[in-house]
Amino acid sequence: MTTRKTTSYTVKSSSGGAAPRSFSSMSYSGPSQVASRQSYSVRSSYGGPSRGMGGGFGAGGGGGSYISSSSAYGGGMGLGMSMGGGGVHTPITAVQVNKSLLAPLNLEIDPNIQIVRNHEKEQIKGLNNRFASFIDKVRFLEQQNKMLETKWNLLQGQTTTRSNIDAMFEAYIANLRRQLDSLGNDKMRLEADLHNMQGLVEDFKNKYEDEINKRTECENDFVLIKKDVDEAYMNKVELEAKLESLTDEINFLRQIYDEELRELQSQIKDTSVVVEMDNSRNLDMDSIVAEVRAQYEDIANRSRAEAETWYKSKYEEMQTSATRYGDDLRATKTEIADLNRMIQRLQSEIDSVKGQRANLENQIAEAEERGEMAVKDAKARIKDLEDALQRAKQDMARQIREYQDLMNVKLALDIEIATYRKLLEGEEDRLASGIQSINISKQSSKYLPVPVQTTLI
Repeated sequence: MTTRKTTSYTVKSSSGGAAPRSFSSMSYSGPSQVASRQSYSVRSSYGGPSRGMGGGFGAGGGGGSYISSSSAYGGGMGLGMSMGGGGVHTPITAVQVNKSLLAPLNLEIDPNIQIVRNHEKEQIKGLNNRFASFIDKVRFLEQQNKMLETKWNLLQGQTTTRSNIDAMFEAYIANLRRQLDSLGNDKMRLEADLHNMQGLVEDFKNKYEDEINKRTECENDFVLIKKDVDEAYMNKVELEAKLESLTDEINFLRQIYDEELRELQSQIKDTSVVVEMDNSRNLDMDSIVAEVRAQYEDIANRSRAEAETWYKSKYEEMQTSATRYGDDLRATKTEIADLNRMIQRLQSEIDSVKGQRANLENQIAEAEERGEMAVKDAKARIKDLEDALQRAKQDMARQIREYQDLMNVKLALDIEIATYRKLLEGEEDRLASGIQSINISKQSSKYLPVPVQTTLI
């Protein structure tokens, strides 16, 4: 409820023939506060036309303000101004009851009336909840409004200082650019290392392929040498078989020669008997037998010597070939073992290089990802800072405009207050010379608010 308080003062002077003088003003009107109105009346006893001047000033949120001044001198002159605005409260209307609605109705009972009532209750509950949430929202908005008013008052009370946020933003952006340049240099260095490692991997790959080709050639040579060794072994086995057959043949021939010799001896013995019986010839059978034996033995010895010489030459040749082939085989085996060790070493080096390459690729990918994330983060921060700077500039411009509007209003009010002060001082100076006795009375009254309109008289 809005109340308004009115106070009046009356001043009387003992000067004869003077008309009473009055002064009045209204100080404030607003919701939930007591508005006061004061009036001052000054009367003088000296003769002359009556003068009167009144002025007042009031301000209040929702109630408005009122400034007026009046003067009665001669034909009368008045000057006044009022500003403000306030909410108009609607009067309470009387409640009218339709008695026909209170009469009982003869209605049939609907079997679904309970369901309908429950549904209506649920709807009423929902509406009540919505109404409660609406009330809470209104209260929250009122609290937000009060908070904003408090912030506005604080901002009005603060002095505007030059902000160095631009320098902070520029320093932060420069730092981000330096970080971006550092990441770019690291990326270029890692790319150069990756290129070098790829070249090393290609070199090792070519060496590995060359070693694989050499190994294949050595394996082919080993197969050929093995084939030659197998052929030499087969020749050796064949020659041993021939030697055995020749030895058997020599033994057989020796047996044949011995058997023929025995037959010849038996024949010679029979012949000697015949010779003895004949006695016509004198033959030396012993010398003949000895000569034949010597011939056969010489033939047998020469055949044996030739066979042994041929066998020994072949055996020595085969020994030499086997030794040569064995040395070649051992050298080939040694070379193959060295190649296998070299291949294993190269394989381990290749695996190590592949691991290093994978690690470098992972590091490059992580560095690129970190760089991209840093760039995105920097861009997002720069955008946020630019948005914040733009909002701050807009807020500052808005505050400057509001401050200028307030300064304009304040200047106008100061001009009006100065004008009224000059009028009051001049009027007090005129009154001070003629006032002999002054009576002051105070009256107070409370009444309901009335709408205030901005008028200029």
